[in-house]
Amino acid sequence: MKKLSLSLLFVFICLNSFGQNTLKLGDNKSPKATLADIAWLSGHWRGEAFGGITEEIWSPPLGDSMMGSFKLVSEGKTSFYEICQLVEENGSLSFRLKHFNSDLTGWEEKNEREEFPLVKVEKNAVYFDGFTIKRISANEIHMYVVISDEGEAEEVEFKYFRFNK
Repeated sequence: MKKLSLSLLFVFICLNSFGQNTLKLGDNKSPKATLADIAWLSGHWRGEAFGGITEEIWSPPLGDSMMGSFKLVSEGKTSFYEICQLVEENGSLSFRLKHFNSDLTGWEEKNEREEFPLVKVEKNAVYFDGFTIKRISANEIHMYVVISDEGEAEEVEFKYFRFNK
């Protein structure tokens, strides 16, 4: 019986997660949450990924959203941008973003965006469907995102440190 329970737990984890640090919402409903649960994300953050320097800037909560931007710089040139939004709606949170080339031409169609509904909130972590943000300390955050390329899904880690200049 114990072996069966462990097997069922393993299947449940596999069906409800993407990687070690990301979760999948599946058919579940997003839990209740507010922007206050993720206000600690506000600030200017820098890190390294994809062979370059990454930068995220997040505004404090105002109204029903937080505004964010992402930039990747490789070999001294901007590779791409993201405009991001954490929005409070229907008693929960959703993470939205649009990608742009370095000349601000969009990746997604005009009225399309990537959207990650909330899966779970903890004191120092917020789990969206395929996207996780963890507060390591007041000056360090880690983000994990599931990136699909030609049918292959991979969880990618971004380590950011508060940038004060």
